[in-house]
Amino acid sequence: MSRPLAAITGASSGIGAVFARRLAVDHDLLLIARRQDRLEKLGGELARDFGAAVETLEADLATDAGIARVVKRISGEDRLVLLINNAGFGTRGLFWEAPLEEQERMHTLHVMATMCLCHAALRGMTARNRGALVNVASVAAFVRRSGAASYGATKSWMAVFTEALFLELRGIKSEVVVQALCPGYTYSEFHDTMQVSRKTMASPRYWLTAERVVDASLKGLRKRKLFVIPGWHYRLIVALITKLPSSLRLAIESRVSRR
Repeated sequence: MSRPLAAITGASSGIGAVFARRLAVDHDLLLIARRQDRLEKLGGELARDFGAAVETLEADLATDAGIARVVKRISGEDRLVLLINNAGFGTRGLFWEAPLEEQERMHTLHVMATMCLCHAALRGMTARNRGALVNVASVAAFVRRSGAASYGATKSWMAVFTEALFLELRGIKSEVVVQALCPGYTYSEFHDTMQVSRKTMASPRYWLTAERVVDASLKGLRKRKLFVIPGWHYRLIVALITKLPSSLRLAIESRVSRR
């Protein structure tokens, strides 16, 4: 018998793969990423271990063609109860010195893909009055730093966009849940891809496991929480910095950037 369907972008590793493992217990899965071989390996494991029906979809969501491919697949999917927009990447360097093509890909992936997939999913979810969206933003949505202009801006957009969806759904008394998941530094391939040393970025006490991030997200979904910030350190940082005068906040962000 078919089970409810969860679609996960960036599912081949890190937070996305952990979401897949947690959800495979009672969901069928649509796993989306660029690396088909990794998707198929993970899908085989989940089908064997949990009896989930797993479909893999190779798509580069930093391209219009990749976005269109996923939108076509999830539009009209009656079993879709959960969409997790997890795919993302970061870059290094000052904005004007970084390759423009990478900045454009980041905006396409974090902004356009998130918007298009949410639009496709919500049309069905709101009609059925059932379902949930998780947009994986970041603590960087609230705390900016030099060298990550586009990353902070796009993650801020994701958080604000999710909040606006929350208000619209509340306005029509919908049962559909939306969440902005805002993790801090997390052990995954994210920083390996950027070729940066974790030791130079933050103390070990600030690093989260992907399992901890996903468990906080799923717990937040059950409680219908809009913003989920895993880790008390990060919740404290966000609570404080968002209440500071702009001049003081900028001074702190400047000091963090120099470090």
